[in-house]
Amino acid sequence: MRSQGKKIVFTNGCFDLLHVGHVRYLQEAQRLGDVLVVGVNSDASVKRLKGPTRPVQVENDRAEILAALGAVNFTVIFTEDTPENLIHKVKPDILVKGGDWKIDSIVGAPFVMSYGGKVMSLQFVDGKSTTKLIEKAQK
Repeated sequence: MRSQGKKIVFTNGCFDLLHVGHVRYLQEAQRLGDVLVVGVNSDASVKRLKGPTRPVQVENDRAEILAALGAVNFTVIFTEDTPENLIHKVKPDILVKGGDWKIDSIVGAPFVMSYGGKVMSLQFVDGKSTTKLIEKAQK
């Protein structure tokens, strides 16, 4: 892709239950470049990060749902708790996370900035989260 002059954008997350916050965020990320690559936490890493009742959906389903969105070009499942190794392999031009992440706490930011890439924290959609959806469903 890069050899064709395409700008690669990378983001990552659990994306357990897709919601409007995810969709808006992914659309915004896609507009920053030509190719959007989304790293998807494996089931084991979601369980470690979010607790024993998560994920709600299995990793392959989450990756397929994301890949079906017009904004997403590629999904890659990673097994570690962070996408650091994947970021080193993809070497994106732009690394993005949701607005609830400060740039200095975004995994992979120092690496991406080391070769002149950009790191951005995108708009956060207040009140929209998988945790809130699960809480509402349990009421």
